[in-house]
Amino acid sequence: MKKMLALVLVLMLALPVAALADDKPVIKIGVFEPSSGDNGAGGKQEVLGVEYANYLKPTVTIGGTEYQVQLVNVDNQSDSSKAVTAAQELVSAGVALVLGSYGSGASMAGGDVFQAAELPAIGLSCTNPSVTTLCDYYWRICFTDPFQGRTMANFANSQGAKKAYVLTMLGEDYGNGLGHYFTEAFEALGGEVIAETFPEGTSDFTAYLNNAVNAGAEAVFAPCATTYASLIIDQAASLNVTFPLMAGDTWESSVILDAAKGKNVEVYVSTFFDENDADAGAAAKEFVTGFKAWLNDNADKKNNNGGNDIVAAVSALGFDGYNVALAALEAAGTTESAALVDALNALTYDNAVTGVIVFDEIGDAKKDVAYIKQANTETGASFDFVKIQTIAEL
Repeated sequence: MKKMLALVLVLMLALPVAALADDKPVIKIGVFEPSSGDNGAGGKQEVLGVEYANYLKPTVTIGGTEYQVQLVNVDNQSDSSKAVTAAQELVSAGVALVLGSYGSGASMAGGDVFQAAELPAIGLSCTNPSVTTLCDYYWRICFTDPFQGRTMANFANSQGAKKAYVLTMLGEDYGNGLGHYFTEAFEALGGEVIAETFPEGTSDFTAYLNNAVNAGAEAVFAPCATTYASLIIDQAASLNVTFPLMAGDTWESSVILDAAKGKNVEVYVSTFFDENDADAGAAAKEFVTGFKAWLNDNADKKNNNGGNDIVAAVSALGFDGYNVALAALEAAGTTESAALVDALNALTYDNAVTGVIVFDEIGDAKKDVAYIKQANTETGASFDFVKIQTIAEL
């Protein structure tokens, strides 16, 4: 009898619904994000969006029962190999759903684990198409790199660039994928691309930047982690380059603003959300106001945001991802995997701050809008709106 009781207790701990807390049963949601490594800064901002959503909605009603939502955070360390261990940790913790990761490589590595465990995962800002095409248990609420690459190629072309230099890190899924789609689109517009890769751990980008200058590049597209991006910006300014530096969503970070502040360099990014969008809906405006107040009330949270209250697009995606997870759990009426899969496939979430979220047959959100913004190098305090790019305009 004692052995049977012990077995029952072990099984209960392994389930997504855990013991009582505040007189409510607990349901666990995994947060699969980097808080260290090359993508640590962005990962922390993405987590902040999830945490703020949890602060506003700490409970969820499933099948008529109200549950306390517990976030289970793991650090995948911005590393594909370590992401496997982090993903396994979430499976062992008995989470019902997973959110993340910032960084497509980590998401793809974790996807194999989630697939084997039949554990649904919702990608927040992982833009590489393979995240969802290679895993039946991954969904994604952001746009993908084919659209983002075309967006920045069209923008570079509209700025008069006919020759572009593309610089990515060797073996890095996000950067190489985005660089490929940019190249494909830029060449289709009649432009010429010179492409190079740098090895992990590079700190001196002078030779690469000089190669771009000597090749006559009129734009540099360098989708890479912010740790490298800040060095590229600093060294480009030291060389007095005249071409603009461009990248994708990863560069929308306080790390980039700090690197560009006071320097004579142009930096453009494509991203998912603009906190200053005058045409944004009520949900987006309410989110921005509340998120800023929440950050300013907590020094640790503000520090994780880069020491300021700028609302990063990945924070907005983290916020939306958490709410989509709750909506799926409510619609499923259970934590059973097959029911959650059906709920996510059928879901329409109208109250998202980054736009209505509906998934296609692959699991990708049907997103067709990107914001192009420029780092304000004078103040280092904001990314200034440049234009909205829709898929219909490409």
